Amino acid sequence: MATGTQPATEQVELADALREFHTESGRSLLDLLDESPVLLVFLRHFACAFCAQTLDRVSQVKEQIAARGARPVFVHLGSPARAKPYFDYYHLSDVERISNPDASLYQLPAFALSRTNPYLHFLNLTVWKGWLKGAMRKYGIGMIKEDAEQMPGVFFLKDRKIVRAFRHRTIADEPDYLKLVGAG
Repeated sequence: MATGTQPATEQVELADALREFHTESGRSLLDLLDESPVLLVFLRHFACAFCAQTLDRVSQVKEQIAARGARPVFVHLGSPARAKPYFDYYHLSDVERISNPDASLYQLPAFALSRTNPYLHFLNLTVWKGWLKGAMRKYGIGMIKEDAEQMPGVFFLKDRKIVRAFRHRTIADEPDYLKLVGAG
């Protein structure tokens, strides 16, 4: 889903908001964006098989994303200590990430990631297909410690604007990360 260009006031509001959010290494999201385009990946919770799938798939295309001049930055709902083993496991320990337990970044008007009833996922055919395609077998499930109602999304940011956006309709949606950064 393409966002297109944003009015100047929305760009200023987005820049102001991004200045307030810092990665676990202490850098502001705005500083990172001013250095290079960012593929901003919002995760649900670490017990989610589809979130593990996201980490795995971004890890697989991380070099291709970098070759296009962009960098992935993750936003998650857990603590830095809870997140670290997942990022380490998927060879993403060097990737910037933002711990956002209150989901305030998810809820910014520019991103507006929705919330859902987690029990409805069990009634969704797309989710079942994703699980049957191997997401649950390959990635497993675990104890939910973060907000299971928060939906994920992926945004390609460049020049202090959202260039392309992918807001998940179901937890099983599979964004094309390379297409989002303008490859292919």
